[in-house]
Amino acid sequence: MKRKRFDRDIWNFGNFPYYQMRIDTDEFHRLVCLLKLLNGNVNVDSGKYQYWDRPIAGKVAICGKGMIWMQLIPDGREHTLTVKYLPDDTMSICYIDIIENIEYNPDGVAVFIDKYLDVDFTPQGDVSIYDRDELDEAFESGELYEEQYNAALKECDKVIGEYCSNIAKSIAIFDKILALVNEKIRNGEKQFKSDKVE
Repeated sequence: MKRKRFDRDIWNFGNFPYYQMRIDTDEFHRLVCLLKLLNGNVNVDSGKYQYWDRPIAGKVAICGKGMIWMQLIPDGREHTLTVKYLPDDTMSICYIDIIENIEYNPDGVAVFIDKYLDVDFTPQGDVSIYDRDELDEAFESGELYEEQYNAALKECDKVIGEYCSNIAKSIAIFDKILALVNEKIRNGEKQFKSDKVE
């Protein structure tokens, strides 16, 4: 399983404004990591967008100048969400990684241990599951125990039921969290905060 930093340094996003903070609302508790795609990457600087094709939504922007990636790590769950916003703050797509756990690098940046299986959905109603073959291979090779494998499948089912059964409701919750995070940033929120409730 791979360790992946939430500041996405392996994609040369290291110069992007990155915020990491604890959020507690009625709908969400734990860490939010925010990446503002403003500079530091040739494709982003040039204004070129990268897209994924989805059956219902068609071309969906995943990366481009002015976009925001809001990454949510809910308490007590084995997944993270990356909600990708266009410059006008409308959601383009939500990508969900099924994970083993969360750790922290010495520099304070949160890291997730990826457990292969992924889900994404669009506002238009696309819902897709990815990398089941990688999960199966990891189990067959002995990299994952049966308990870890079954937990990944169970979390995937929960994610689809929780976020994709009412996509409009999910987007409304995400938008509320984004507004709260942006307000905290405007009010001088530190770039990095611990995962502890203050």
